[in-house]
Amino acid sequence: MRILQTIVFFWLLYYAPVVHGKSYNIIDFGAISDGITLNTEAIQKAIDKANKKGGGKVIIPSGNFLTGCIQLKSNVELYLEDDAVLLGSTSPYDYFKVEGEESSLSPKTDDNSDLGLILAFEADNIKISGRGTIDGQGLALALNGDSLHHAGILVDKNYNYRRMRPSELVRPKLFRFLQSENIEIKDLTLTNSANWGLSFDLCKNMILDNLTVINRAYWNNDGIDITDCKNVKITRCDVNSADDGICLKSYHPYSFNDSIYIANCTIRSSASAVKFGTGSYGGFRNVTIENIKIFDTFRSAIAIESVDGATIENIKVNNIVAKNTGNALFIRLGHRAGEKTGTVQNIHISDMQVEVPFGRPDTDYDLRGPEVDFFHNPFPASIVGIPGHYIKNVTLENIKIVYPGRATKGMAYIPLSDLNRVPEQIKKYPEFSMFGELPAWGFYVRHVSCIVFKNIHLQLENKDFRPSFVFDDVDNLQIESVVIENVGSQDQVALKNVVNYKIEFPVEKITMVK
Repeated sequence: MRILQTIVFFWLLYYAPVVHGKSYNIIDFGAISDGITLNTEAIQKAIDKANKKGGGKVIIPSGNFLTGCIQLKSNVELYLEDDAVLLGSTSPYDYFKVEGEESSLSPKTDDNSDLGLILAFEADNIKISGRGTIDGQGLALALNGDSLHHAGILVDKNYNYRRMRPSELVRPKLFRFLQSENIEIKDLTLTNSANWGLSFDLCKNMILDNLTVINRAYWNNDGIDITDCKNVKITRCDVNSADDGICLKSYHPYSFNDSIYIANCTIRSSASAVKFGTGSYGGFRNVTIENIKIFDTFRSAIAIESVDGATIENIKVNNIVAKNTGNALFIRLGHRAGEKTGTVQNIHISDMQVEVPFGRPDTDYDLRGPEVDFFHNPFPASIVGIPGHYIKNVTLENIKIVYPGRATKGMAYIPLSDLNRVPEQIKKYPEFSMFGELPAWGFYVRHVSCIVFKNIHLQLENKDFRPSFVFDDVDNLQIESVVIENVGSQDQVALKNVVNYKIEFPVEKITMVK
């Protein structure tokens, strides 16, 4: 994996966009910095001229510039000077699909919006940089769309009446880049989308560096979404999002996210911090995630999910510190959609430190992710396949997780003698809470082949009646150098249908479940 990181680094260094040519200040094209005048035409004219001249830098100077949707073209850098603010229009009429996409032979991109404030389609050698801010004004934009729908003026045929908000399909993303190559985005503050923040689909050779992404304006506010992209480096980013923080997705059955490097980032999220899925049709290969700090995150610190047929393989996660986070780790192989069941294999996770609270960790968010649909005991980290389809070759080492304890048998108690009561949920949306109550407090492992636990430290702040580990239908299990604190006298390890196991740590009691 270290060799892979080196290859990806030099590949991206070689292909990093170097935009040459003249500079074009949008003021010279009639842009006005009053935060009221719509400057879409002026900014687009500057971009188009730089593109026609073979490349150049389009400068957004200091000031507040209101704009609707603009489309970035090949060999163009959009540069925001210090104190420059690009404001997204709050009128839904100022957004459109990317020019040329409808004639493209590409498949449907994702299950979300085709709209965006900044678009790119089949653009090569593009860059957005500077110390300025891009603010989508997403709350006002979404509420205006909501009002137009209820007035019968701009009807959203997919309007979400259950949650009383416009559908994802009509709410623009902040960035939407499709089938583009050699992309660099750095040093900016990016905020307040009506939808996902930064969305990249079928792109190659990307560098996202030193970005502040604050996306808490409205629903579906992911931070960064990478869909079936290759050779991507995301570094030194600070992400604060009301939905998933950094999310890898795969919507194309014959494409993959491949050679992805995510490092030295800080993430807060009202959903999961780093997530593979939920859209998972093609796959995820050769992904390294390291040196990540996670805070105040409701769902999982790390979630790795294949539920639509995706192949997930060669994943390395290293040096993760997660505080006040609802779940440490969730690895899931299911079969919600897709022609075939996917695969999850060759996962190495090391050097994690996680603190799980008793209450909800994202209470400071104005918009919080959906609650689990029942009151519950604290959830363990889970690694769960489905019958006949095992998650394979997982190594967990140098991991410490502090749990709150305080579980009670009054909450849908599942005794060890009746582990079949835990539902398989083969077709259900994947989430750490998807199985309901679980019979372990530390790790719950089911339908897994070849898994190693090494140098694991589990600690309870209060007593928990459940065992630390439950293994159900596991082949080739190895546990060594494990420390478990404050467990009381209950069972520590429960095994059901486990073959070829080796447990090398002092354990008071191993329960064999029939």
